[in-house]
Amino acid sequence: MPFKALHLSENILRGVQAAGYTDPTPIQLRAIPAVLSGRDVIASAQTGTGKTAAFALPILTRLGHHGRTRVLVLEPTRELAAQVETAFRDFARYSDLRTVAVFGGVGYGVQRAELKRGVDIVVATPGRLMDYLKDGTITLRDISILVLDEVDRMLDMGFLPVVKDIIARCPRERQTLFFSATVPPEIAAVASFALRDPVKVEVGVARSVNESVNHALYPVAHEQKFDLLLALLERTDFDSVLVFSRTKHGADKIARRLKAANHSVAVLHANRSQNQRLEALAGFRSGKYEVMVATDIAARGIDVAGVSHVINYDVPEKPEDYVHRIGRTGRAQAVGDAFTLVTPEEANDIRDIQRFIGQKIPELRLENFPYQTFAPRPAHVAGPHGARTKPSRQGGWSRFGGGGRRRGRY
Repeated sequence: MPFKALHLSENILRGVQAAGYTDPTPIQLRAIPAVLSGRDVIASAQTGTGKTAAFALPILTRLGHHGRTRVLVLEPTRELAAQVETAFRDFARYSDLRTVAVFGGVGYGVQRAELKRGVDIVVATPGRLMDYLKDGTITLRDISILVLDEVDRMLDMGFLPVVKDIIARCPRERQTLFFSATVPPEIAAVASFALRDPVKVEVGVARSVNESVNHALYPVAHEQKFDLLLALLERTDFDSVLVFSRTKHGADKIARRLKAANHSVAVLHANRSQNQRLEALAGFRSGKYEVMVATDIAARGIDVAGVSHVINYDVPEKPEDYVHRIGRTGRAQAVGDAFTLVTPEEANDIRDIQRFIGQKIPELRLENFPYQTFAPRPAHVAGPHGARTKPSRQGGWSRFGGGGRRRGRY
């Protein structure tokens, strides 16, 4: 079904076409009619399936023309707020609707000026929004559509009390939309408080790994973890690589060592200034940086097209974060690859992840890497049922590794 069959307005359809969208994704096909109908919605789908357009397009259609501030979209992070604002602006480029993003880490002046000019849609992080509510810069009395995006992440970050306060300040007669990658039990408490008879839209299995992602484990001794990362980067033919660290300090250390090895590297974590975070994302998107080292702030919602590989330098603490991390590749039906470097100390975490996703993750070994005390050879090295390898010119499967970078994925 094409977008034009979803009863979106002509101006918004033009914006969709200009943004390069062709056919709606499953979450868009199911959520757009529900949002257009005016019903409250709880929608869940895997990362990278087009959730932002699933609520932005029908909202813009329902608004029609410029007027009062009628839409509030809550986001857990600055990056997500900026990204969602950009999506609204792109889709509304042929209309007179106005959007502003308000978030911390930057000054108040420009945001206040935009709000004073008058906007239809406010995309905000909870903390900065509360600042504006307390000083009277923003009022929610005319809000007719409230969106809580990445709800599970907001709860993880401890925003529940603030979110409840914000919801209570909105008019009772409104449409409320929850969009999330997962729907943990904690969301039910907020939903009962905020939504009325919601339509439930669920696409895909919340615990499943995107089928377009080939993922594998690389067991290694802790002392050799960085050497294995370098070897993987050397022997992998990648477009761009997202490397995940558990900690901000660890991300900085990995980035410094990669730079010393002549890789172009960006860093993204909560201790970076807003300008540094924006520059890192812009540089990674443009190809200025081939590698971005990040904490889990980048695991959800950050829209970076063309990430060919994800490498978990550290195994994530929460099993659901594994799904979100590797979901940064293989987006929008593209094919991606994800490697996880595993030390003996992280074996229990891997068991938890495999139990969570309901499958065993293949273990691989990098050929000709000087393993020391760990990483016994698994049953296979690489192949179509583990991490994906490129068919060789002779028509067979080329093996992973072996003395330098190969053309193909590995």
